[in-house]
Amino acid sequence: MGMTHVTVTIRNPANLENEWEGLFLVDTGAIDCLVPGKYLREIGLSPKMSRTYELADGSEVKMDATVAEVEFMGDIVGATVIFGPDDVEPILGVTPLESVGIEVDPRTQRLKRLPAVRLKSFGGHYDTAI
Repeated sequence: MGMTHVTVTIRNPANLENEWEGLFLVDTGAIDCLVPGKYLREIGLSPKMSRTYELADGSEVKMDATVAEVEFMGDIVGATVIFGPDDVEPILGVTPLESVGIEVDPRTQRLKRLPAVRLKSFGGHYDTAI
């Protein structure tokens, strides 16, 4: 199976002029984004939480994380970003992808935009005029 990469811009939500852009591996097995910690610190982000993550080999590691603005393919979403080792390959996890209605086509390994962002029925009345 091939690998899919996409250019992503990470911004500090407190100062949107502070940003870093890189080529990210799209990993649908990852929930959150993984970014070299040095770049997050350079744009003024600091850890706000620690989470335990399960790695591909089944081992667990506790890592610092924060929330950042993540932009890719013309869309912007707030997402959890993990402070990775400074030499780590950046990873775009599935949560930001799903938040903007983008998925990986399993046949072509390319990102494709869905006709609409998925939302489960909430059973209430809603106004279609936004």
